[in-house]
Amino acid sequence: MIKVIVNFNIKNNWTKLQIEKIVRVVSQKEEKVAGVVEVNVIGDKEMSEINGRYRGKNYPTDVLSFAWQEDKKIKSKMLGQIYLCFPQVIRQAKEYKISAQEELTRMLSHGLLHLVGYDHQTDTQAKKMFKLQENIIKNLGYVPTNFS
Repeated sequence: MIKVIVNFNIKNNWTKLQIEKIVRVVSQKEEKVAGVVEVNVIGDKEMSEINGRYRGKNYPTDVLSFAWQEDKKIKSKMLGQIYLCFPQVIRQAKEYKISAQEELTRMLSHGLLHLVGYDHQTDTQAKKMFKLQENIIKNLGYVPTNFS
């Protein structure tokens, strides 16, 4: 079971229900997505600051995930935190010529998969992660992208 805490730190046109639905679908496809997840919708400035602090990159990125249980030292129902940069997701949707809702779905799914240990550092990891991500996209009614 998954519980979602949603914080909107920037004006946007997404709803808590949209975000919860995406998280529920991901949790049905990947059983490790369970517990409590905090989703924060933020702007470029805040994302640039977080990206700079934790990744040394001083620009906004689409999504960042912080897994609480990654090192297994913290005993908590909290799975982790996800930060979605609303303006960046909107820019990417326009660039890829897809709806903002589809890009939100892809980025939120991507962030959730990172929380439970998926990564894309190697070709093998990327293939596995993106296949699952696009399967989730398909389940939510979008046309998956071919990442092979």
